[in-house]
Amino acid sequence: MKRAFAIVILAYVLALGAAWATFLVLQRWPPLVALAVADGVATVVVFAFSVLTNNSSLYDPYWSVAPVPIALFWLFRPGSDGLANARHGLIFGLLCLWALRLTVNWARRWRGLEHEDWRYVDIRKNTGPWYWPVSLLGIHLMPTVLVFLGCLSLWPNLSDRGTPLVLADGLAALVTLAAVAIETVADQQMEHFRARPASERGPFPSGLWSWSRHPNYLGEVLFWWGLYLFVLAAHPAFWWTIVGPLAILALFLGVSIPMMERHLLAKYPASYAQYQQHVSPFFPWPPRSRSPQRAELDH
Repeated sequence: MKRAFAIVILAYVLALGAAWATFLVLQRWPPLVALAVADGVATVVVFAFSVLTNNSSLYDPYWSVAPVPIALFWLFRPGSDGLANARHGLIFGLLCLWALRLTVNWARRWRGLEHEDWRYVDIRKNTGPWYWPVSLLGIHLMPTVLVFLGCLSLWPNLSDRGTPLVLADGLAALVTLAAVAIETVADQQMEHFRARPASERGPFPSGLWSWSRHPNYLGEVLFWWGLYLFVLAAHPAFWWTIVGPLAILALFLGVSIPMMERHLLAKYPASYAQYQQHVSPFFPWPPRSRSPQRAELDH
């Protein structure tokens, strides 16, 4: 595992260096465009390591790692008062809290270079010799684009000067912090459910998992909407950055959740079918009365 983590760290350090070098070359371009190209170059570097290790899961931490340097880019642009601004500090702090939690959660669950996410394994089987082009476009570049769109909210929020905290920022902070809390609690409840012997646990996870079949995804989507609320609080002219949270919502509702549902239903056809009948698929809702068989879930 030490060697595997060393390779991941090397890949991301080189990706960051390539992104910085790209921006230096393109520094006369509009900053947002230059940043987007640099983000793409960093993704290609990580993709190269995925090919070298024959494992697309090397890209998985990118989702939570990339927003931090993107935020730093805007914080230290000319015209921004950086972390001297309390509002900047609040937004950046919430972003770092989210990124740290998600990255640590990935590292805790990662099983090394010999293990690849089941989604990628299925794609590999279905695409055959076209797997790596599909991996570049669908597993690497597509999520990078979605995260970049989500990070558009950071542009007006962190590149300004002298913007004070307002009451609406409190609501945005509450939503963003609640999103991180939901993800954290959901992951802990699932780990607790898995760790208990089948004879000692309920038919399926309790707590948040009895109100939504995908509370971890719910928390993730809510986080990006929280960042967007900061835009509405201080920079309503940038309302169009809503494209970010909308794109991420579409990803989870249109791709991630249906894929996970099919996987779990195929793996546990009886118990998961009953779980589906009693628990809301995404948006939280009180559970219906139930008496299903014991379920084994693997979010």
